[in-house]
Amino acid sequence: MHLQRVVITGMGAVSPLGNRVEDLWKGLLAGNSGITRMEELDAIKGLRPRIAGRVKEVNAKAIPRKARRTMSNLSIFASLAALEAIEQAGIDQDTLTGGRTGLSVGSTTGSSQALEQFFKLYLPENSLEAIRSTEFFKIMNHSAAANLAQFLGISGRVIAASAACSTGCQNIGLAAEAIATGRQDLMLCGGTDELHPLTVGTFDIIEAASIAEIEDPASASRPFDAKRDGIVCSEGAGILLLESYEHATARGAEILAEISGFSSLCDSSNMASPSAQAINLCMAEALKEAGINAKDIDYVNAHATGTLQGDASEAQAIAELLGDTAPVSSLKGHLGHTMAASGAIETIATVRMMQENTIIPTANLNIPAEECSAINNTLHLLERPITYALKNNFALGGINTSLVLRRIQ
Repeated sequence: MHLQRVVITGMGAVSPLGNRVEDLWKGLLAGNSGITRMEELDAIKGLRPRIAGRVKEVNAKAIPRKARRTMSNLSIFASLAALEAIEQAGIDQDTLTGGRTGLSVGSTTGSSQALEQFFKLYLPENSLEAIRSTEFFKIMNHSAAANLAQFLGISGRVIAASAACSTGCQNIGLAAEAIATGRQDLMLCGGTDELHPLTVGTFDIIEAASIAEIEDPASASRPFDAKRDGIVCSEGAGILLLESYEHATARGAEILAEISGFSSLCDSSNMASPSAQAINLCMAEALKEAGINAKDIDYVNAHATGTLQGDASEAQAIAELLGDTAPVSSLKGHLGHTMAASGAIETIATVRMMQENTIIPTANLNIPAEECSAINNTLHLLERPITYALKNNFALGGINTSLVLRRIQ
């Protein structure tokens, strides 16, 4: 089978640094933090974290009320990001709805906010009488994909991969495969999540949440740092528009980057603690698909969430596969962990780095931990060209993903 080349022609982002890609990029360049005190966490008994990354107020009314009625925040974030990606790509309505455009978007779960509201109404009297008919469409696991497809009029293939922290990256890879094999000409893809105390609580229960910097939220998320103490939860959405190279060039679209390699493998050795060997294998397979060698990678955008074991395993895997030449950074020091959105938002930021010949350093990385020091940790803004970038995302349950991005010269 002849495989089509797959390129990125549009990007949209809603994040704790702002509600467009340019807000995200300017915030990263300035070294800003999206992490703040989350007062509603104070009311949760037994919960230690008090900080998180919240999306600033969005213009939900940009989405017609008819479509918005079945949307929770995670679908609203995804819809606004998709509109930005479509606008940048210059896709007209006929192309969007004609059947050759598909969609691959996921979230960690359905809306936790809607689920909480559902049970608040149901449990006191075991009654469904006060529950609105629209609530289920916010709770179902493919809520983001379904709402986005209905809102935009997508009639092509719809995928709703859900793999926790690997969701965004996995949906990009699956979308790329749908285009490469000729099943679709274009795909909207990425991930989205909304913040809820249960999200923060989940990581606190498994001893993976940051609790050390409550009085200084901006310094709490410390990927690869010797003083890192866990994840800072966050929210947002990242949506990319992919299309075949032939389709993009035929319509004269600006190509932002090419997706030249993708790998998604399962580490079945442990549900929660990632294996360096499995991460190495995942990255190596992505490089093989891209047809390049380890020395060709100019930058690694790491998953690195600030956990003790996760950061150490990823650093070890990168060092063993790539050595200490390619600069490595994580954006979770700026953004926190946007969960299902992280792979997509961070891919968008990586594409901007490639466009601007600028590498964003890891925020709050003051003293690299000994177990994370064998890689080329980026501590300051770097100005250098990036031809090939490697993007990693790893999830609970052992779902590992890696993308290779190539700059179109």
